[in-house]
Amino acid sequence: MKPARKLFLIMALWVAFWGGESLWAVPAHAEEARAKYVFLFIGDGMGLAQRRAAELYLAARNSPVLSEGRRLVMNRLPVQGFADPSDLTSVIPDSASAATAIACGRKTHSGVLAMEADRETRCETIAETAKKTGWQVGILSTVSLDHATPAAFYAHVPSRRQTREVSLQLADSGFDYFAGGRFSRPADREGGEPQDVVEIARAKGYKVVSGRQELEALKPGSGKVIAMSREVDDSGAMPFSLDQQGDPNRLTIAGLLDKAIELLDNSRGFFIMVEGGKIDWACHAHDAAAAIHDTLDLDDAVARAVQFHVKRPRETLIVVTADHETGGMSIGYAGTKHSIFIERLGHQKTSYQEFERRLAEFKRSRPAGDPRLEEVFPLIHESFGLHVPTTEGETELEAARAKGEATHVLREPGQSAAEVRQKLGMTLTDSEIDMLRKAWIQSVAMEQASPEGGGDRSPPRHETRRDPLAIALTTIMSNKAGLGWTTFDHTGIPVPTSALGVGAELFNGYYGLAEIHDKIMKSTGLER
Repeated sequence: MKPARKLFLIMALWVAFWGGESLWAVPAHAEEARAKYVFLFIGDGMGLAQRRAAELYLAARNSPVLSEGRRLVMNRLPVQGFADPSDLTSVIPDSASAATAIACGRKTHSGVLAMEADRETRCETIAETAKKTGWQVGILSTVSLDHATPAAFYAHVPSRRQTREVSLQLADSGFDYFAGGRFSRPADREGGEPQDVVEIARAKGYKVVSGRQELEALKPGSGKVIAMSREVDDSGAMPFSLDQQGDPNRLTIAGLLDKAIELLDNSRGFFIMVEGGKIDWACHAHDAAAAIHDTLDLDDAVARAVQFHVKRPRETLIVVTADHETGGMSIGYAGTKHSIFIERLGHQKTSYQEFERRLAEFKRSRPAGDPRLEEVFPLIHESFGLHVPTTEGETELEAARAKGEATHVLREPGQSAAEVRQKLGMTLTDSEIDMLRKAWIQSVAMEQASPEGGGDRSPPRHETRRDPLAIALTTIMSNKAGLGWTTFDHTGIPVPTSALGVGAELFNGYYGLAEIHDKIMKSTGLER
């Protein structure tokens, strides 16, 4: 191909992607070509509603007319299909069995990582096959590196709770690049001496770096790398994107992927799995704003893969999917009827997790005795942007609200009618305040003991340690935005799967999660 024509083709692809709703056609050469650069994105808990909510929020942030806002990158890939997430235990899987289906092409029981249904036989993962073939392998996640989804690509254990064994298998994997959070259980005592996973990994040839500066200092030829965030929660996961807005030094999943591409790019090929793990955590807590921001961060990472594809369209495959949906999110809520006010989520400044941390500090700072909910209102306003009507004005506000005249009651000097309507939308109603009072009683009474730890059957902390007041607030915020929820757990709703590049046409249609593995293997020629 002549240089001028090649440049024109690259520019045309770029304009088609960023300039509007146009989609790439699946290339005619797809059947003959073989992908040797594979990007697999897994949005944990990211169903169709989560993707749509993020898209609506993005549009509202960039344009007053929703239809004029740009689409998510993942929603503009040319191939769109759906995957049934069910496992051998239930139509509603957990992340371990779902990730195992994607990684191994096998259905297994809930909680099992990369093992057959007998819980004894290991199944080889895509990542392991790629490594044996001579490809470079990267595993990225916003949660702990020993969490279920990343672990399903390198560890083989009958229970995801065996995090100690999982982390030891990470050190033995030989994979080239791990990046994201830390380890949920970094140290243990064996033979009476502490055995730190990080030190074990170093002894097996891994260079371990922490934070953005150390990550950016890495250069090709650095060898095997484990890159961890400096800031993590008590589960070893990276902070929510929402809690890092405005921080120029924050570590993002897109930044981790940029470094992965730089370090792993080679002539033989690579396989990179990227998980947006805290989308699921946010949805467990009905925190729509946190879920949306983490979805947008994952979408930024997808955009980096697309940039790579533009340079090597005949050798690259990009797949975006999910392990399951979480929360039963709906675009639409009875209280707002047919209206969506997604822009209201822009008032929320912290995730439920950060609010819980600040609330715990508030409780510790108070004298003995149960503090009143009214004392927490300033923190609620600071974190969620919710307004609490004064005691004197509550009766007048409710009467005016019923007559459609609330803007007059709330209006302050210099405020426009639009500003008043916005404030009204963020003002707590009597029923919402009652909901918060009940939640506050539960919050104060909630046992503060440490969660069960260490056992194989103990639940993940992000699924059990949610403060009732935080959950009430995130639910109210979702409802005010016009979003609803049906559960605090996973659902069996089929998840969207999008693809671009060599073999992308295979991802059209409706299939099981295990078939995603098979389609990737066929696209790459790595079939067993």
